[in-house]
Amino acid sequence: MKFPILIALALCGTLAQADVPEIQRDWALAMYQTDAGGKEQAFEALAERARALAAANPSDAGALIWQGIVLSTYAGEKGGLGALGLVKEARAAFEAALDIDPTALDGSAHTSLGSLYFKVPGWPIGFGSSKKAREHLLKGLALNPDGIDANFFMGEYLLEEGDKAQARSHLEKALAAPDRPTRKVADEGRRAEIRALLNAL
Repeated sequence: MKFPILIALALCGTLAQADVPEIQRDWALAMYQTDAGGKEQAFEALAERARALAAANPSDAGALIWQGIVLSTYAGEKGGLGALGLVKEARAAFEAALDIDPTALDGSAHTSLGSLYFKVPGWPIGFGSSKKAREHLLKGLALNPDGIDANFFMGEYLLEEGDKAQARSHLEKALAAPDRPTRKVADEGRRAEIRALLNAL
């Protein structure tokens, strides 16, 4: 069942109440349980909360990682030239998290930054780089070899690179990843994305 935008925004709460688990939860609701027409607005509101959380906790790598994840997802929904500023801001958040603790959240800064590098256009429009994408995705996998996200993003990258056999291997590993008890909505949504890619293969 899809949540209308007003419900999704209500679930977001207030800036002062935000913490990393709440940002994670509300990202999943915006990503997987909000109508397509309301996603951009939901992520715009969530981006402000994520920025506020990171600003209040500048030495918290997890808060910075989730700022980056929210901003990069918001950029994907927004699209066009207006998304470039958001992805640059997301990259800066991931890089700041890596400076603090590259192992935080099972290496999610590496995994998310790797995904950003292969999804953003290359020069002269953006900073996309297949080489940097692979470098960060491999580091993320080294820190979380059985993780659903680390394997999903590596599979997605390899598929785009034309390596279907290795892409399938990582996607199947992602599908078999253990459940995360506090991330049920995110895991269900991610598995639907994985199945869609495997079906396309």
